[in-house]
Amino acid sequence: MTSAAAVRRRTPADKFEDRRRELADAALLALADLGYARTSLRTIAEHTKFSHGLLHYYFADKVELITYCVRRYKAACVQRYEGGVGEAATAGELAAACADGLAAALGEAPLMHRMWYDLRTQSLFEPAFREDVAEIDESLRDMIWRNVSAYASLAGTEPTCSPSDAYALFDGLFQQALLRHLAGEETALDDLRRGVRELFPRLAG
Repeated sequence: MTSAAAVRRRTPADKFEDRRRELADAALLALADLGYARTSLRTIAEHTKFSHGLLHYYFADKVELITYCVRRYKAACVQRYEGGVGEAATAGELAAACADGLAAALGEAPLMHRMWYDLRTQSLFEPAFREDVAEIDESLRDMIWRNVSAYASLAGTEPTCSPSDAYALFDGLFQQALLRHLAGEETALDDLRRGVRELFPRLAG
């Protein structure tokens, strides 16, 4: 329970950030459904209970809102995913946990992941996205590398690739599975699990 003293210690900056998080969470579904090209602060407002003026007060434009949303969502994904693989006792268990975690993340929120790839593509054209996309990519690369390194340690081997190579391979599997899942292919998630399990021993030996 939050104490009265803790409430009194909250600053205007804390309250401002709380409001930004609330607005961003409300905007996520609209952004995921519509995509970058079809959204503005006004269209996002139309898909939430908040006014265009309120969104504009807390976010300068849709670029700031979208990057804020994706940062929050990807950070939550990394935390959730790593929590699932931390209990693995063998290399095989770790590979299976990673495979299940990635498939679950994709299956539970495919439109959110589609939004991430949309944003990453837009960063090729929109300079304002590049720093945020690079930081998110780095966090995902580091997450994958920690698991590849942990797999190698449990298997008594060493990684046979670089962190960037490992990330590219896992990301490729994930993106292809996302495309197939969005197209309605029933085996997309199972194929992703199998692909991830088979990839680990190829990267550590």
